[in-house]
Amino acid sequence: MDRKRMQGVYVVEFAIIGLLLFTLLFGVLEMGRLYFTVGTLNEVVRRGARLAAVCDISEPVALRRAIFNAATDSGASSLIGNLATADLSLTYLDENGVVVASPDDGGAGFSSIRYVQLSIVNFPFTLLIPGFGGGITLPAFRATLPRESLGRHAEGLQPFDKPAEPGVTPC
Repeated sequence: MDRKRMQGVYVVEFAIIGLLLFTLLFGVLEMGRLYFTVGTLNEVVRRGARLAAVCDISEPVALRRAIFNAATDSGASSLIGNLATADLSLTYLDENGVVVASPDDGGAGFSSIRYVQLSIVNFPFTLLIPGFGGGITLPAFRATLPRESLGRHAEGLQPFDKPAEPGVTPC
């Protein structure tokens, strides 16, 4: 075969193999992003349920901290850009697993709380692969933990009644 006639074949072969190679490369990167997002969402619900079990019911800081934000930052998560506290669903359950209707009334509702449940439902994962627009709706992430102090002490005092040290936040 003539060397001059073969130059076009090399370009066509590289175009075919390059397309497959770059598609595989982007696919591997997207799978890594997906695994990171799933792991982070699992940690968000676990961390948020733990914070809700020990923090006061009316304290919004627990959900902000759950999405890896500072206590004063009410914006989107610093790890997952489209995750906000509005995506989290915090519920308080009684001993039978039924949702407590008014947990913050300080009376019977508060005393019937036995479990804290945090969930994320229908979280969208957007694909960044060129040509494969759209995304995936991830399954529900849920963590249920037994209640602990819920921000109250046995003596009836609220935690942190004494002045906090500078830079220390209650939850």
